[in-house]
Order: sequence, then C-alpha cells, then structure tokens
Amino acid sequence: MRSDGMVGSRRLYPSPNPHVRLEEVVYWSDGLKVKGLLAEPIADGQYEGIIYLRGGIQHVGMVRPARMAQLASNGFVVFAPYYRGNRGGEGRDEFAGDDRLDAVNAVDVLKQQPKTIADRIHLMAFSRGGIMALWTAILREDITSMVTWAGVSDVVFTYHERVDLRRMMRRVIGGTPNNNPDAYRERTALFRINELDASVLIIHGKLDEHVSVEQARLLENALREHSKDYETWYFPEYTHYIPPVKNAEIVRELCDWMRRQGK
Repeated sequence: MRSDGMVGSRRLYPSPNPHVRLEEVVYWSDGLKVKGLLAEPIADGQYEGIIYLRGGIQHVGMVRPARMAQLASNGFVVFAPYYRGNRGGEGRDEFAGDDRLDAVNAVDVLKQQPKTIADRIHLMAFSRGGIMALWTAILREDITSMVTWAGVSDVVFTYHERVDLRRMMRRVIGGTPNNNPDAYRERTALFRINELDASVLIIHGKLDEHVSVEQARLLENALREHSKDYETWYFPEYTHYIPPVKNAEIVRELCDWMRRQGK
C-alpha cells in the first residue's frame, strides 16, 4: 500500500560539498509521486532534521543544492520537497493549496532517514515557503521549531502587494480574493495560528519588496495574540536577498537557534 511519506525511489545527486551526500527522492503524497532533495552529512552520527520549504512556484525558486549542502554542513539532515508538479513530479503546484500536504508528508520522509533524530524536526522556509511551513506546523504535532525567512504569511496580502503575481495566482488559485474569497482564505494560515505549537523565528529584511515586512508583522501579531513562543530578527538594511557572507552568518545563527528550542 502506498502510504503518505513512503519513499518510492532515490538516486544520487551531484553534491557541491564533499562532506555532504545528496539524493533526489521520489515519495508519495496524497496519492501522487512527488520529488524532493535530501542532504545529509557523510560523517557517521545522529543529526536533527530540517524540512526546507522553497520559495517561488514551478521552476522559479527551485531548491538549490548549494543551500541544501550549506544546511547539512551545519550538522542537520535536510529534506526539501519540490512540491507536486515540479521536476517530473505528479499533480499541479497549487501555491499552498493541497500541495501543502507535500510539505506535511515530507516530514515522514525525513524521519525515516537512519541519521535523523526523529523527535527533533525543524522547518526552514523562504518566501512562498513561509505559508507552507505555517501549515505544516499547524497540521503536525511533531515539529520542534520553525524559521520563516522573508516568508509569506497571508496569501490575500500577497495578491494585493504583488501585482506581477496576480495573473499566476488567478490561474493557480482560481479568481481573485474578491470573487473567490474562500479559495484565498483557506490558504491563509493566520486564522489557525492558535493550533501551532512549535517555536517560531521570523527573519525579514525591512526593505523587502517581494514579500513586504508587513507580512512578518501580521504573523508576529497573530503569534503574540495567541501567546505563542516566537522571536524576530529584522534587518533594516536588507531586501528579499541578503549578501552571501551575511547570509551564511545568519544560517549558522539560525541553526544554533533551532538546536536550543524545546530543550
């Protein structure tokens, strides 16, 4: 029986780091074969796990091996779903519709890896991945912490602030927030923040024009309203993208933050 999170096949994937092993994994999610990238340190040991939730849609914002290797080299087993309909996976990318289950079921893929400490699973999300991470943390009870970096928290807000994405969102989601409000509302996790138990770290550049800092503020306000455990790292000088040296520094710091959570 093909159950959610079951691995169908895997193949070695070229790694940019000699100390990190990469594999492309095909797994089952909601009756579909979905692909993702797995990274783990080659050194023997047991490591905490990270589900990395990419931004963008389709080929835009695709999972980068360099980012995966970077996270794994900080001492984690990392799995990043491509989301359905991408890189030959079945189904259709729905921008936080039913494809949110691909993130939810990716947790089971990660927990099956022999080097993963199964009760120490974290989420790290970038941009569109933010809304995927929120849903994963809401729908699962086994997430230790969540990092949302320049993350989307409200799909309706995204529609209004990103004029360049409206055509895609009308096509993928169906209509607009005005003529199809339910389709947009059901994608917005802020209404169910009360169900989230993981510690949350919000990272955002205040000059971000792709996902405005207001999205971070919306999430922060919702977490505060429900007395959730959260922390914010706002950077007044940065946009959606942070220069490589500073980016690597933040990655090291957020990895240390993850390790401290729930202990």
